[in-house]
Formats: sequence, C-alpha cells, structure tokens
Amino acid sequence: MIHLHKVPATLALLLLLPCGAAATGAAAGQAVAQTSTRTSTQASATLAGDPAHPAHTDHWVDTHLYFELGPYLPPGAHPDPHAVWHPHHRPVTEAQWMHFLDREVTPRFPDGLSVLNVYGQWKGAHDDAPHRGRSKVLIIDYPETPENEARIDAIRATWKQMTGEQSVLKVTVPADVSF
Repeated sequence: MIHLHKVPATLALLLLLPCGAAATGAAAGQAVAQTSTRTSTQASATLAGDPAHPAHTDHWVDTHLYFELGPYLPPGAHPDPHAVWHPHHRPVTEAQWMHFLDREVTPRFPDGLSVLNVYGQWKGAHDDAPHRGRSKVLIIDYPETPENEARIDAIRATWKQMTGEQSVLKVTVPADVSF
C-alpha cells in the first residue's frame, strides 16, 4: 500500500495536463473539468457504504510509529566487532518483524496500514555519537478514539517488551482523510 500525502493544487494540475497543454488556459480548464468529473464519479462509486473507508472523515488522525530493528550496515559492510549496540537484545530479522506485524498490529488495525523501511539515527543523553539503525515506520490513519489510542499504546508496549527497546517514537497529527 502506498501512503500518499496532499499534493498542492498547482502541482496536481501540472501532473494531470498532457504535454504542451500547460501553455493554453483552455486546455488546462478542460483537463481539470475532465479530471474532476472522473474523480467524483469514481470516488462515489468506489467505496460507497463502506464504514471502514468513509468518503469523508471527521476526527481522524495520522500516526507514525518508529520501530528500531538493529544496526545499519552499508551494503557489503561487515559488523564492527568493537561497535556498541544494545547488549540486551539482538537485531530484529524481517521474519520477526512480519510475525510482530501479523500477530500484534494487523489484528488491532485490520482495515489498513502502511510500512516503510527507513534508516534512522538518534543520540542518547549520555552518548558521544549517534546510534545508526535500520527501522520500520508504521503509518496508520484511524478515528481518534480512546479505544484506538489504547491499541496504539499496546502495540508500542509489546514491541518494547519483545525487543528490549526503551521507546517507540510516536508522531500523531490530525488528518483530513477520504477514500
């Protein structure tokens, strides 16, 4: 699943126009009119009556959770035997991540989510250099309710217990969502 964010209207217009059409206002108006008609027809017919994916939402949020998997190694590099990496746990494999996703995340948010592979780094208060690591970013859009917040907190707590990590970064912002 690809997670898309809003594109400014001027950029969206340029992306929708055929080559050379940007030079004429009439062509631009025609392209926008055709796109608007096509989009509104498709949107109303695609998910009508699906409560998990409403045509418009109120009081939804977009949450990103950052899960550290282990040290980052550039392609072809070998682990540094002298590097310090959380001695209380081992790096998480892709199979372990998928097991966690299937067992802990998907049952709590079965209607949809996105996962990104990312490189990240952070520096603790007592560290001389940043820790560089492989991470997953879990993106979930959902109605803002106490029940859903409890589901998010349970996912974070389970990860910390499973891996020994001290934290799972959570970033939540209001979201204007439509399907």
